[in-house]
Amino acid sequence: MTIETRRIEYLEGGVTLEGYLAVDSATTKPRPAVAIAHAFGGCGEHECERARRLAGMGYVGFALDVYGKGVLGRDVAESMSLMTPLLNDRSLLLRRMLAGIDALRAQPEVDGARVAAIGYCFGGLCVLDLARSGADVRGVASFHGMFDPNPSVAEITAKILVLHGWSDPMVLPQDVVNLGVELTNAKADWQIHGYGGTLHGFTQPTSNDHMRGVVYDPRADRRSWQALGNFLDEVFACEGQPGAVS
Repeated sequence: MTIETRRIEYLEGGVTLEGYLAVDSATTKPRPAVAIAHAFGGCGEHECERARRLAGMGYVGFALDVYGKGVLGRDVAESMSLMTPLLNDRSLLLRRMLAGIDALRAQPEVDGARVAAIGYCFGGLCVLDLARSGADVRGVASFHGMFDPNPSVAEITAKILVLHGWSDPMVLPQDVVNLGVELTNAKADWQIHGYGGTLHGFTQPTSNDHMRGVVYDPRADRRSWQALGNFLDEVFACEGQPGAVS
């Protein structure tokens, strides 16, 4: 196995965005692909590491960008200032997500019929909005994501996996219930995994901000990644047969 990576520039509304693609070059045939939507700090090493990990599982991993090439938040305040305009303009956010999906689908290693998306924190909201829009993706998975409601199509066709820390101070238990109601009303195939005693940011090893409730949890990180693997096996199965990269 040889994991190769490259940066890919693409445009949306005159803004240059830059994603990070990882793929096992030992395989030549097109394969399923997973886009990764970043947390509020921008497309950084955590998302790129997940892209490489997905490549090691036989997928094409692609950490996409919704802020702009090279744009990263250096601290909480700067990250919030980058995220807030997109939270206030969900149509712009969706356009940037779709531009990333299109850029991924255009790559020669990608089986364009089998694309999914995952997201972290703010990125969790991004992939939920992708599903809400009726976008052509097989499934989406949200890791310690935000659930802020947004109008959806009458029927969500993408399968949905939500991986949530039950003690997350930013997303309360009633928010989880509300999301379940929303997805049920949209006739979605959904599942929500709650991890007891787990706070926000549980997949990020550098998370250690107890005051804000953002703390790494290795057990929840491991369990949620295993759940993702099972989910991808299901959404990418060919003609009802198991096996994500068949």
